[in-house]
Amino acid sequence: MAVFCQGKPGNENVDGSLIWGKLIKFPTTLNPRRTQMTAQRLLLVSCLLLAATSCNALVAADALELTDVFISGSEGYHTYRIPAIVSTNEGTLLAFCEGRKTGRGDHGDLDLVLRRSADDGKTWLPMQLVYEEGDTANVTIGNPCPVVDRTTGTVWLPFCRNNDRVFITSSTDDGKSWAAPVEITADVKKPDWGWYATGPGHGIQLSTGRLVVPCDCGDKKGWGDWRNKGRSLVFYSDDHGKSWKLGGATDLGMNECEVVELADQSLLLSMRNYFGKNQRALAHSEDAGLSWSRPKHHEQIYCPTCQSSIHRYSLRPKNRILYSGPGGSGRNNLTVRLSYDEGETWPVAKRVYEGGSAYSDLIVLGDGTIGCLWERDGYKKISFARFSLGWLTDGEDK
Repeated sequence: MAVFCQGKPGNENVDGSLIWGKLIKFPTTLNPRRTQMTAQRLLLVSCLLLAATSCNALVAADALELTDVFISGSEGYHTYRIPAIVSTNEGTLLAFCEGRKTGRGDHGDLDLVLRRSADDGKTWLPMQLVYEEGDTANVTIGNPCPVVDRTTGTVWLPFCRNNDRVFITSSTDDGKSWAAPVEITADVKKPDWGWYATGPGHGIQLSTGRLVVPCDCGDKKGWGDWRNKGRSLVFYSDDHGKSWKLGGATDLGMNECEVVELADQSLLLSMRNYFGKNQRALAHSEDAGLSWSRPKHHEQIYCPTCQSSIHRYSLRPKNRILYSGPGGSGRNNLTVRLSYDEGETWPVAKRVYEGGSAYSDLIVLGDGTIGCLWERDGYKKISFARFSLGWLTDGEDK
């Protein structure tokens, strides 16, 4: 009688037979006592193998997965920057960014590009050009801030031209094609404002149906001096994108932002800021984005002067909000944080990537997997990380 067991060699039974990776030979003349002992050994071996297989499966399921989505220097673009990601009603992931043709700078010949994934970010379809102007002219098309209307299924994509004029396009076929852009500058920007940027990152739909797009502006003409003229703000639509209206702006010193709806239907705005504290600034709105509280820095959230992302993971039965951004020092070490109390405290913080990490955008997939699209390695790549809540919390989710 012989049985073959898979595994690592080296562990021997008392009779000298190997129980891992070798044939286990037993006498052809059966002794009842030895037969019982052998059966017990085989049962033990089977249980150990089953446990090992199950553990390997759990480890594989909880493993961090990284996929490169945009690689600088490829497909006619010098650099890819400013990531944003949403999931359509069909579950297709839409990963947007700026394709910068001639250099890494924020201004020049910049286009809006997109890659789609039909398998939760495991693989990505070929790159699409969403919008560009002027062929090789120095026209900056950028700052994608997509938002999905869950009622109609339409994906709205606001963006900026030369960080001055504001446009919006939309897709009703899962991101395969895009409507001609419509200018909405007069509806969402005050005449005396200068710099303007939608997002970057994603917008949200509130429980009321309102579509909210986070933005930032310079409330005076000219470039720079953001501490004295930079503000975060939102614009919104209450009619499924037929019209857009300007919401409230924050106090000075704020910049790029993202927003999340809280359990009581108030809003929490997470902001890049220019106060030199290396901390994220947060503000609240009790009127769905028409006005904002005074921004406060959060000592648990390290943040250099950089964009970051905030996204609700769940509301019931557990309240969870996610945050992603550089973990420091500077734009390095992508870190994802988790709050259980509406952003008051952030007890969980785990490094997702060790190395250069700048702008990022979070998403929660249909099966609860967390995704993060982010710039890495000195803007050489925009990559997509997939991981479970169990991985993020080391199996200790509250």
